[in-house]
Amino acid sequence: MSYRPPFEITAKAINLISEISEKIGIITALSDNPFHVELRKKNRIQTIHSSLAIEQNTLSIEQMTAIIEGKRVLGAPNEIQEVKNAVQAYNLLLELNPYEEKDLLRAHKLMMADLVDRNGKYRSEGVGIFDGNEVVHVAPPAANVPFLMADLFSWLKNSSEHPLIKSCVFHYEFEFIHPFPDGNGRMGRFWQTVILKEWKPVFAWIPVETLVKEHQAEYYAALTSSDKDADSTSFIDFMLEIISSAVSAQTKTVIGK
Repeated sequence: MSYRPPFEITAKAINLISEISEKIGIITALSDNPFHVELRKKNRIQTIHSSLAIEQNTLSIEQMTAIIEGKRVLGAPNEIQEVKNAVQAYNLLLELNPYEEKDLLRAHKLMMADLVDRNGKYRSEGVGIFDGNEVVHVAPPAANVPFLMADLFSWLKNSSEHPLIKSCVFHYEFEFIHPFPDGNGRMGRFWQTVILKEWKPVFAWIPVETLVKEHQAEYYAALTSSDKDADSTSFIDFMLEIISSAVSAQTKTVIGK
């Protein structure tokens, strides 16, 4: 029997999938509006700012905008490097194949360039996730990472589940495996977007991560809840709510113009 990550699809998830699909249809139908060029640029900056802010990057959205525009900015060198790396990774978004493990490694290599020694390579040591002094998650042994990731990608490629479900399950399982020495949070969120844009390209420009940042405590609580339940059901429901809110906000913005 082929590998299948443990999860259930709730009535809430089914309703949210319907809502998201309807609103994505509206956004896609209006996507030829010239306004979208500027909107996409603004959304991309918001996405990068939010994802890095979750990882404790303190640069403002104005500073990040200046970096993206090639201007000099005063700030911690590693934080400036994080922005430059994220821009390169997100610029490749439409080219990346969500079902190819080598593309994930390529994206991590860009995302973590000059920040870690093993960028683009899976971790070689054990890792635990801490909340202060408390261990909240112990990731699987490093020796297990390659085959766990291979199984996850095989499931992603072959599963007949809805892409919204698959994107959420992958995101959770990726964070559970914690395959890299660093950068797992930003890569998990990034790869969910890679999966979603393969379904509907407009997801490449919807700032879902801005909503994750606004609900950061609930995001980590959903991950913890799924850890305790030993399946990703709680996380699926949470992320679908976040995606639905992000799509709703984008729909209002597009229609408003």
